[in-house]
Amino acid sequence: MRKPCCDKEGTNKGAWTKQEDQKLIDYIRAHGEGCWRTLPKAAGLHRCGKSCRLRWINYLRPDIKRGNFSEDEEDLIIKLHALLGNRWALIAGRLPGRTDNEVKNYWNSHLRRKLISVGIDPNNHRMNQSLPRPQNRCLSSPSTSSESLSAPSKPSKTVGEDDQLSDAATCVENEALGLHGLNLDLTMAVPSSSSSIEKKKQQSAELKTREVVENDGVPTLLLFR
Repeated sequence: MRKPCCDKEGTNKGAWTKQEDQKLIDYIRAHGEGCWRTLPKAAGLHRCGKSCRLRWINYLRPDIKRGNFSEDEEDLIIKLHALLGNRWALIAGRLPGRTDNEVKNYWNSHLRRKLISVGIDPNNHRMNQSLPRPQNRCLSSPSTSSESLSAPSKPSKTVGEDDQLSDAATCVENEALGLHGLNLDLTMAVPSSSSSIEKKKQQSAELKTREVVENDGVPTLLLFR
């Protein structure tokens, strides 16, 4: 098991003061970085060796580049992240004056969201393929009359009713529903003429009885009038 860098008792925690920063700067300028385990005691700092190392690398180092990232730096970070992944120390080594902590924070706060906004997955740097499925819709012909009513919607069929219904049949059915002005009723009905036939029979019967009476001269009983 690795030995801790220092004893936690008696060490200062929290924000660094200007006096502590100046002590660390003066010691490293005079003696170099050296071993971070023994540096705090030699520099007269009541700090942990890890805290001194991070303070020097991320804030007090003289070659640190301050300010916003340029577009060239952003493009380089994106390309290096596509090749190296989350190896921030290696990525920061290609950016003079930038620290790995600064590059990591800038990636998580700005560049990651920038890639997502343009439809690129920041994990594998590929375009997102999650697109909605296209729906099969038949092209409806433009309406010739501006006052035509919309066709009534038919209830959707379940899968068990007709599994082999093709899209062409559906389109034909939808077009047929839109033809409101045409009468497609081709049924044929025979007009009812029973009353006229009975009248003709009665008239012919009366004529026959009248002829018989006129010819015989004998009164007969008229059955039809």
